[in-house]
Amino acid sequence: MANNLSPSPSLPFSPSSTLPLTGKTILVTRSVGQSSQFCLSLQAEGANVIEMPTLEICPPSSWSGLDKAISQISEFDWLILTSTNGIDYFFERLMALGKDVRGLINLKIAVVGEKTAQSLKQRCLQADFIPPNFVADSLVSAFPEELANKKILFPTVESGGRELLEKEFTAKGAEVTKVAAYQSCCPSSIPATAELALQSGVVDVITFASSKTVQFFCQLVATVFPQEDSNGNFSEVLAKYLEGVCIASIGPQTSKTCLELFGRVDVEAEEYTLDGLTEAVVDWVKNHPE
Repeated sequence: MANNLSPSPSLPFSPSSTLPLTGKTILVTRSVGQSSQFCLSLQAEGANVIEMPTLEICPPSSWSGLDKAISQISEFDWLILTSTNGIDYFFERLMALGKDVRGLINLKIAVVGEKTAQSLKQRCLQADFIPPNFVADSLVSAFPEELANKKILFPTVESGGRELLEKEFTAKGAEVTKVAAYQSCCPSSIPATAELALQSGVVDVITFASSKTVQFFCQLVATVFPQEDSNGNFSEVLAKYLEGVCIASIGPQTSKTCLELFGRVDVEAEEYTLDGLTEAVVDWVKNHPE
């Protein structure tokens, strides 16, 4: 006998329901204007992303040091660039002084990380050296040539940067000229959506891509949350609000700052990049489904 039953209608299927970060709210603390691609990567994995910029990148208080170094650029052997911020502001100033990349023809360039290398390529330049571990510390240990008597130009953040690189290069006999190319500042306020998300406890993960974002995050939340508990300890108040929230770090130095200020770090990227941080968050959620 023929089967006269009509086929059952297909149940609606939402591809997003299969994505690993579906239902998770992630707070991104990346600096203003630099979070877009990272947020898109997290959203592509199904996350609800809330932006809370804890860092603003601005010109240095004075261009004098960088201007002098650029005027003597032919005297340097190496240019060290450890961030896209350093690249952006260095080349912006180079152009402002009426110069271009042709003035760097005899200068070797070292960068930290693939993102920084890509930023350099956008200016039609190829990095001569990228350390293998995507961290600044490996610049010296893996440097491709003897450093004795080499003249190195190191444009970096005006204040709050790590002194290790300059010290280690100098210890190897290099002559380091460290100049301010930009400065990082704490924003004056928290976006209302981020404040509400933190206070209502809906945040599942907070991502940190630098030590500065951790430090400024703590400064910002101190203006919103109660300043201290009955024992005068704000860190315990902060710990209460972050209870159950995954603290995700991009790398060892950021993790160190998380440990100092939060007392913990729950996940650290294996590859110290934003892509690596996305992968680490996905893996953490898979292992902590509830």
